[in-house]
Amino acid sequence: MNFLDLVNMRHSVRNYETRAVEKEKLDYVLECVRLSPSAVNFQPWKFAVVTDEARLSQLKKAYPRNWMENVPCIIVACANHEESWHRKSDGKDHADVDVAIAVEHLCLAATEQGLGTCWVCNFDVPLCREVLCLPDSMEPVVMIPVGYAKEQEVPTKKRKSLDEILF
Repeated sequence: MNFLDLVNMRHSVRNYETRAVEKEKLDYVLECVRLSPSAVNFQPWKFAVVTDEARLSQLKKAYPRNWMENVPCIIVACANHEESWHRKSDGKDHADVDVAIAVEHLCLAATEQGLGTCWVCNFDVPLCREVLCLPDSMEPVVMIPVGYAKEQEVPTKKRKSLDEILF
């Protein structure tokens, strides 16, 4: 499969099977995350991989949606703003940018492995922080459910044309 095909296959999955993700597939995805680029190679991130049923149940309360009930794994991408690169001209903190790059590597690698994912950014951050026992320096940025999609059909994507996004 070429890269364009992979990008076209990746979509937000909101209907998961209950079966667990094989360790080999999860390890592959996490290796792709580990190799993600970051500003000045600071790698200001940590990733909580939650598969334990008790902790998973608690974490799902941070985003209580029916479609999350069957998710067998949630990866929480966290940013350490104390370790991130800050642009000299205006002080812009690149932690969120770095985490976003790593998360998209995660989503694309999962897609390649036949797994579904979904970016979840609208969650209860204090509850997530509590469930994962995160220190103040670590901000949970995004929760990514990972698992097998119940429906295998890739939805049609609505995207702007190149003329609309280039100038």
